[in-house]
Amino acid sequence: MTLLVHDVTLTYPDGDARLTALDRVGLEVAAGEVVAVVGPSGSGKSSLLAVAATLVTPDSGRVVVAGQDTAGLSAAEKSALRRERIGIVFQQPSLLAALTAAEQLQVMAHLAGRPSRGLRRRALELLDAVGLADKADKRPHQLSGGQRQRVNIARALMNEPAVLLVDEPTSALDHERGAAVLDLLVGLTRERSTATVLVTHDRGHLAAADRVTAMHDAHLTPA
Repeated sequence: MTLLVHDVTLTYPDGDARLTALDRVGLEVAAGEVVAVVGPSGSGKSSLLAVAATLVTPDSGRVVVAGQDTAGLSAAEKSALRRERIGIVFQQPSLLAALTAAEQLQVMAHLAGRPSRGLRRRALELLDAVGLADKADKRPHQLSGGQRQRVNIARALMNEPAVLLVDEPTSALDHERGAAVLDLLVGLTRERSTATVLVTHDRGHLAAADRVTAMHDAHLTPA
């Protein structure tokens, strides 16, 4: 499995007690597979993504990314793993206002310590893959919401991640643009053999997933 979340429990302080966000959760995602996660607000979906992304350390259980067991990794090692092996697509694109679409991608490679040679070419190839070849030199304010989200997806793929974690990527888009973004994600998952976890509230998107799982009260079960 490219992504393995095994028997993970995560709790947070809640006054004098602790709130259980994930209760012995397990998830396996193979290369080239899209697994959708649905569930009501507060059920644990975002916590699952945070643990899978190594942004949060669980109380117990294991997270393995592309064969790398993350238990015991230092903060710096986890940060390097995220840069090199994990792509994250947030609900809001959070693009840097001063940078062009191509530069948004190039800066990700710079942060990962990749040599500058060939970076713009790779950025342009990815922008072409998401249908934005003609927008490479546009800044965020010159792009529509759907275009910004597609830049966000291309940026997440810049360092050739093994795992792609996607949080409600269509929530700010109309149905047509949302469907186009979802089709793009599925196509790129297949083409680039990423293991993709898609958190979504829109059940109309589930037909595109290989599997659907549901979060309810910190538990994850097949939907």
